[in-house]
Amino acid sequence: MSRRWFLLLLAVVSPSFAQELPDPAATKTVELFKVPKYCEGVCFDHDGKGYISWGETITQFTLDGKHQPWAKTGAPNGHKILADGTHLVCDASQHAVLHLAADGKLLPHASKECDGKTLRGPNDLTLDTANGGFYFSDPGGSSVDKPIGTIHYVDKAGKTTLLDDGLAFPNGIVLAHDGKHLYLAESQKNCVHIYEVTGPGKLSKRKLFAELPRKKEGTPQIDNQPDGMCLDAAGNLYVAHYGMKQVQVLSPEGKLIRQFDGGNVTTSNVAFSGPKMDQLFITGGIGAEAGEGGLFRIDLGVKGLVILPAKK
Repeated sequence: MSRRWFLLLLAVVSPSFAQELPDPAATKTVELFKVPKYCEGVCFDHDGKGYISWGETITQFTLDGKHQPWAKTGAPNGHKILADGTHLVCDASQHAVLHLAADGKLLPHASKECDGKTLRGPNDLTLDTANGGFYFSDPGGSSVDKPIGTIHYVDKAGKTTLLDDGLAFPNGIVLAHDGKHLYLAESQKNCVHIYEVTGPGKLSKRKLFAELPRKKEGTPQIDNQPDGMCLDAAGNLYVAHYGMKQVQVLSPEGKLIRQFDGGNVTTSNVAFSGPKMDQLFITGGIGAEAGEGGLFRIDLGVKGLVILPAKK
């Protein structure tokens, strides 16, 4: 086999070869703008406009950093856009996954109870576009000492089903591009789990996918709790690592392969966007969580996984 054909074959069977991650030392984390409070829930709509959640507010922004208030819901967090342009937003203060119109007006809730019990505090969600549903985490009131956190599935008919419980603050949640695996960050155990998806809203028993690095004494790092997550087109998992000022990158096998500067100590969420879908946007707090929040960007040159469903 010629070298040319060998390289072409390798590029086909090894997505990470065709999309090699940059050296963190060669990248720069740029601040786009600040908001008055710690922020998270970054996502993008069909027109390329972005959204972040802070305090009781959702702010809409453009890629050049211009921004304006879009909606106020109470305590918005995880956020995704549906094919019809409406929005799903986790809101702990309303104990629900909200459904908002394209102009930010509140529609009937997408989920507010499971098995007759009110949700405690939904945090993050991921779309199951192929089947018209979505998965979400509910860490409300949970901790290592009180592992009552849960994850759920909402089908296209609007029924909410409990999928797993006994978790110490389940947080970021991401469905793989093939729909066959679901990743979940368990914040207070500093790890990421993986589930096999056996059908829409049906999961195998959770397995440990990766344990993450821990904070180092004598550094600005103050904690080590995985938060929001996203995937690139090669299947690498990007984890906003709260308290570490880092975005950890895990290979499809769960190996730590990169650590990028999160731009802020309380790094909270990540999402890909940009004209070439190769810019990583990062949210978090500047200083303590009670202080300002900020949106940051790294021009990775690595294509992210497109999670936005085709517009209807």
